[in-house]
Amino acid sequence: MSTLQQSLPWTSTPLIANAPMAGFAGGALASAVTIAGGLGMIGGLFNMDDVRKELRIASEAFAAHHALSSSKVLPIGVGFLPFVLKLEDVVPVIEEFRPAVVWLFATKELDDYADWAAATRKASPHSKIWVQIGSVAAALQVARIAKPDALCLQGADAGGHGFEKGAGVISLVPETADTLAREGFSHIPLVASGGIADGRGVAAALTLGAHGVVLGTRFLAAKEVIVHPKYQAAVLEARDGGQVTTRSKLFDQLHGPNPWPELYDGRSLVMKSHEDFLNGVSIGDIQKLHNEAVMRDDKGFSTGLQGRAAIWAGTGVGLVSEIEDASEIVKRLRLDAKQILSNAAKL
Repeated sequence: MSTLQQSLPWTSTPLIANAPMAGFAGGALASAVTIAGGLGMIGGLFNMDDVRKELRIASEAFAAHHALSSSKVLPIGVGFLPFVLKLEDVVPVIEEFRPAVVWLFATKELDDYADWAAATRKASPHSKIWVQIGSVAAALQVARIAKPDALCLQGADAGGHGFEKGAGVISLVPETADTLAREGFSHIPLVASGGIADGRGVAAALTLGAHGVVLGTRFLAAKEVIVHPKYQAAVLEARDGGQVTTRSKLFDQLHGPNPWPELYDGRSLVMKSHEDFLNGVSIGDIQKLHNEAVMRDDKGFSTGLQGRAAIWAGTGVGLVSEIEDASEIVKRLRLDAKQILSNAAKL
């Protein structure tokens, strides 16, 4: 854990980060997580002006915290989706704001991470590169070609997008750790994501060999998240996460042709669009109903699994039951994980 602590000196152990959920994780959420001793992340999508806006919000929030505002790097991470972005658009943002972490996820080809890593290091030498992957083989390939400063191992329980074929973190983390060690990459820290929503999940990930954790679904119930009220209500209502969520490429076909590379699909709450799909309704008809629904005030989101739009959430959604300040989420997860590990050691 010392490697991560050295590169992120404001963080406390265990390291807790919010996922860079594009469209959801902005400057308010990221700064709150960082100020609480975690790693706050901003999710970038298409428009780099929007990313700059959220980065400025975070920067302003750190003004009253000297240790954070005086750092060589902006003490947050920024996530980018290389398969829909151009390096020449992203590099100026990295140069301008010098985020502590540049998080890369979903290239068209795994080898593309090498180009993105090289360009990032040139633009901001003090920024650390984290790459999110979902298999042992991909972790080893990325370790060889991109030399990341950390790898985020995303298990199949994760909400949102990830590898279509994958394993849960309970096997993914230790097998990846063993493989990387055999191949001479044991120096690369691993962080775990997917199905982690409370202190028990944090503690479990650490015992599996992770150096920290990344949570997405849990922070959908943070006060600072950017989210439609109906979307958030559906997350808070959901129970039995393995039954009310599912992975499918359908969710990326709702607007039109699926833009994601073949390697990926996504996990959402099961909703009317998916129910129609299982009942044999044509993709064209599903898209028509979806695109009509998202024009309403509710944007196609609804409770009771009755919406048309995807509601990205992991299997840990059943453990999310109340809206809280992001800082309280981070602090409680940290405290609970420490207590659980202490109790386990006594056994």
